[in-house]
Amino acid sequence: MSDKSPILMWFRRDLRLSDHPAFSAACEAGRPVIPVFVHDKLSDGLGAAPKWRLGLGVGALADSLAEKGSRLILRRGEDALDVLRKLIGETGAQSVYWTRLYDPDTVERDKRIKSALQDEGIEAKSFGGHLMFEPWTVETKTGGFYKVYTPFWNAVKGNEVDAPLKTPSKIAAPDSWPDSDDLDGWEMGKAMNRGAEVVRPFVQLGESAAQSRLGSFMAHGVAGYKENRDIPGMEGTSNLSENLSLGEITPFQCWHAGQRAREEGKAGAETFLKELVWREFAYHLMHHTPRIVSGNWREEWDAFPWNEDARKSEVWDWKKGRTGIRFVDAAMREMYVTGRMHNRGRMIVASYLTKHLLTHWRIGKEWFEDCLIDWDPASNAMGWQWSAGSGPDATPYFRVFNPETQLDKFDKNRDYAARWIAEGHRKPHKDALKYFDAIPRHWGMSPDDPYPKPIVSADKGRSRALEAYENRDF
Repeated sequence: MSDKSPILMWFRRDLRLSDHPAFSAACEAGRPVIPVFVHDKLSDGLGAAPKWRLGLGVGALADSLAEKGSRLILRRGEDALDVLRKLIGETGAQSVYWTRLYDPDTVERDKRIKSALQDEGIEAKSFGGHLMFEPWTVETKTGGFYKVYTPFWNAVKGNEVDAPLKTPSKIAAPDSWPDSDDLDGWEMGKAMNRGAEVVRPFVQLGESAAQSRLGSFMAHGVAGYKENRDIPGMEGTSNLSENLSLGEITPFQCWHAGQRAREEGKAGAETFLKELVWREFAYHLMHHTPRIVSGNWREEWDAFPWNEDARKSEVWDWKKGRTGIRFVDAAMREMYVTGRMHNRGRMIVASYLTKHLLTHWRIGKEWFEDCLIDWDPASNAMGWQWSAGSGPDATPYFRVFNPETQLDKFDKNRDYAARWIAEGHRKPHKDALKYFDAIPRHWGMSPDDPYPKPIVSADKGRSRALEAYENRDF
C-alpha cells in the first residue's frame, strides 16, 4: 500500500467530524483523505422527510469539510459498490473506511462491498461510532441476547463508554480532486413538495447545532427531564433524536454529558441515560432478530386479524389527523409541521391505530418512515411493535391507552391540543395553521372545517380491541 494512496472516507449516517472513529483513523494514517457521500438505491428509497433531511445533513457536512480545507465528493448510482469502484479507479485509492450500520438492508450491502473490495486488494474497513455497545458484545449470563430492556440496562449501565474523540486537526488533501455531483441536482427534497418550507424552521441542522442542542438541554432541561418528558405541551425533551439519527452527534457525546449532569445532582440525568440505552436496545434487537423491521417479533401475532388495507377511510382519517380524538390528531399534525412527534404522542397514535382501529402496525411504521425527519430504523420498528403488543418488552395486549384520559393527564390545560388543532378556534395558533400549508392540497382540508366527531370512540375502541384479543387464535 502506497504511503500516498488516498483513503476514501465513505460517509453515510455519520454526518460529523468530531468523535468519528473512521474519519479520525483516516486522518491519522498520514495519507490523503477523500470524503465521499454515495446516493445509492438505499438512500434513494427513503421516505420523503428522511430523504430531505438527509440531503440537508449532507450539505451541512460539505460545508464543515470546506471550512477545514477539504471537500465532500458527491456521487450517485444505484449500486454503491459500482460507485466506489469508479472512484477508486479515478483516484488510485487503496482504502475505503466507513462507519457500521445495523439495519438488514445496509448490513447485506456492506458485507457484499467489503468482500468484493478485499478480493480486489482494496483495504475495506468498517468502524464503530453509531452505537456505544456493539450488539454482539452484550450477552446474557447464558450467552444469548437480551429480550427485555431492564436486564439489558442493568448489564450495560456500569460499562465503560469511550470518551468522545476530538475533531482531527488536519485533513490531508489529494493532489487532485475527483469530480463531484451537484447536491441540488439530486432533488432529495422533491417528495416533500410545499411541506419542506413549513418543516425547515424546526430543523436543527448539522453538528454545531446538535452540540448546541445538547448543551442547552444539559443546562436547562435535564434536571426536570424525568417529569417533563411526558408533557407534550412543554419543551421537556432533548429533541436530539433528529441529530442522532444522522450521526450529527454521537451517543458517546450524549452519554458523557448525561453522566456529568448526574454527578452534578441533576435529577433527570439517569432517565436521560436510560433513554440512550433504550436506543441501544432497539439496535441490539435489530441485529439479533432482523425480522423486527418487517414482521411480527412475536411470531404468534402473525395469526392476529389486523386490518392491512392502508386505503381504508379510517386509516386515512388517522393519517390526516382527523380521527376526532384530540391527542391523536394533535400529535399527527405536529409531525407534519415539525417533522417530529413527541414521544408520548407516538405512543398514543400507535396505540390508537393498532388497537382502537385494529390496523397493522406496519402501516403506521411505514407512514412514519415517510414523515419523520428523525426516522431511525431500529427505534421506529421497536416503538411500533411495543405499542402493538407484537414486539419485545411490549405493552401487554390488554393495555389499551385511552387517548382522552391521557390528554387529561398529560395536557391538562390543552396547550398541546390548542397548538396543533385549528378547527373550532376563533384565533388558532400559528402552528395549527401551518399544518394546512404542509399537507397535500388534494386532502381538501381547511381550518374553517368543523372538527370531526370521533371515528371510533375511546371506549368503543377499547372494547373492540379487547374482544379481538380475547378471541385470538394464539
